[in-house]
Amino acid sequence: MLAWLLFPRFPRIDFTVGVNSMISRLSGFFAALAMAASLAMSPAYAQDQKPAETAPVAAAAASATKDIENPYSLGNIVAHGNVVDQLVLAVLAIMSVGSWYIMIVRVWDTHKLGNEAKEVRTAFFKKASLSDGLRGLKEESAFRYIAATAIEASEHHEGALTENIDHSSWVTMNAERAVAEVNGKLGSGLGFLATVGSTSPFIGLMGTVWGILQALTAIGVAGQASIDKVAGPVGAALIMTFIGLAVAVPAVLGYNWLLNRNKAVMGQVRAFAADLHGVLMGNRSVKR
Repeated sequence: MLAWLLFPRFPRIDFTVGVNSMISRLSGFFAALAMAASLAMSPAYAQDQKPAETAPVAAAAASATKDIENPYSLGNIVAHGNVVDQLVLAVLAIMSVGSWYIMIVRVWDTHKLGNEAKEVRTAFFKKASLSDGLRGLKEESAFRYIAATAIEASEHHEGALTENIDHSSWVTMNAERAVAEVNGKLGSGLGFLATVGSTSPFIGLMGTVWGILQALTAIGVAGQASIDKVAGPVGAALIMTFIGLAVAVPAVLGYNWLLNRNKAVMGQVRAFAADLHGVLMGNRSVKR
């Protein structure tokens, strides 16, 4: 009885059940904490491991990208383009090379002629005679050619028809012909520069129109406007336009610059011819 009073069964059973319930709840709580901790640590671990794991993949992708040839580059158009694209590029290349050759040669010619003009004006007319002045000029010099032509015309003024022209006009005519020949040689090639400057943009535009036509044809055949069908032909078309402008701009600038440069140099040549004409007329009057 005393045992039943001190330690009743039902409260003991309730206490045991409560303890077991509490233990099970605590176990579930700690299990939930462990699961949450594992979930929280796993992304960080994966993030830390991702660069190390993806580094070889990224390096392989970069090397593969370098190995892949750009299908829209100028080199690809030259190597694998159609006949029209390659023909347009060839024509523009010939125009560009010819333009730069003419510009470089004519710049050198005008520079040399300008230096000769300075030397002639300081040395030629200070000689004792025209023959001495003529020998002092270089064999390939334009001033020697003009001086020799004028002197020969002054010394040889004969003939049934030539005698109808007075001596001064005869010398002037021959000197002007020599000056015109020098001017013609100095200006040779400027017409090519003008032609290149005016036609190369349209030749590049021809390649542009052809590229756009190829893009539209590819779209029509495929039945849908996808970027891989349009990018190649349109890229080639834009490259053609750029090359046409790149050929035209230097040609136009070089033409205008050389035209002004030739005018300045030929002014000095004409001044020499006029001075030489005066010397020849004065020499003739002295002889008379």
